[in-house]
Amino acid sequence: MSKKYNVYGIGNALVDIVTEVDDQFLQDHNIEKGFMTLVDEENQTRISNAINMNNSNKQCGGSAANSIIAVSQFGGSSYYSCKVANDELGDFYKQDLKSNGVDSNLQGEDLESGITGKCLVMTTEDASRTMNTFLGITSDYSRSEIKEGALKDSQYLYIEGYLVTSENGQDAMKHAKKLAEDNGVSTALTFSDPAMVKYFKEPMESVVGTGVDLLFCNEEEAMLYTGKDNLSEAQEALKKAAKRFVITLGEKGAIIFDGDTFINVEPYKAQAIDTNGAGDLFAGAFLYGITNGKSYADSGKLASMASSKVVTQFGPRLESNQAKEILNKLN
Repeated sequence: MSKKYNVYGIGNALVDIVTEVDDQFLQDHNIEKGFMTLVDEENQTRISNAINMNNSNKQCGGSAANSIIAVSQFGGSSYYSCKVANDELGDFYKQDLKSNGVDSNLQGEDLESGITGKCLVMTTEDASRTMNTFLGITSDYSRSEIKEGALKDSQYLYIEGYLVTSENGQDAMKHAKKLAEDNGVSTALTFSDPAMVKYFKEPMESVVGTGVDLLFCNEEEAMLYTGKDNLSEAQEALKKAAKRFVITLGEKGAIIFDGDTFINVEPYKAQAIDTNGAGDLFAGAFLYGITNGKSYADSGKLASMASSKVVTQFGPRLESNQAKEILNKLN
């Protein structure tokens, strides 16, 4: 029986505000380079005021949202469960998901009052991205955001690792994972950020539980999670956490374990100016591939092509026509 959705995603809803800064700016404002840091609204406003916001661009984001939008852009079907407030940014978020062909739990519902989450994405000249995130209403993300009917009608559940920072988020992750497992829906998890594995290791292990069907992580996250200090040991140890997994290696490509063998994914040469969203896009393109009849190797190739394209421009997403071009090249 065919499912309505290829992928059902859960994660934070954040309006991404992408802007350029220099290393000195990060030092002056005591911001840890290359990491995602949770901040309060006052702190975020102070930093925003010090930046020339006229040169920044805005779109609906959050790690899993970027992946779920990618699934849709490549021609797949996707659903996103998230939480925004009934403010201007919440309305913007709802419309942006809709215009990208993603179904969500926001349609036709009265939104709660509060403040929609925002993520200030600061990119430096070396294409590194540093994020200051004010979660706003998405910090209250809970199992009540999860729509059981849509989840059961999906091939894959995709869980964003950032949800692990709150107890209600952890509960939502576990609840969705159990629903998926009970209804024959495959489970996929992204660690999202090294900080999630470093500072929330126990809750993350508790979410992983007896394992997931598919795990996405980068090299640093793989080693932090497994406690190994080299990649070859880490990739062996990851077999305990996931039946299949993808380890992205930045400009060195990626390694896929398809449950049987390791597949090396070649990188595509790119002049990177902004690495924000490269991992999210890799996951989205890969999930599109495996839910639409492509092999793990071909899905890896598609994902590698897509992420090499997104780093050559600002922002975490491709345009729909770029996604179609990449698919045509691969085919």
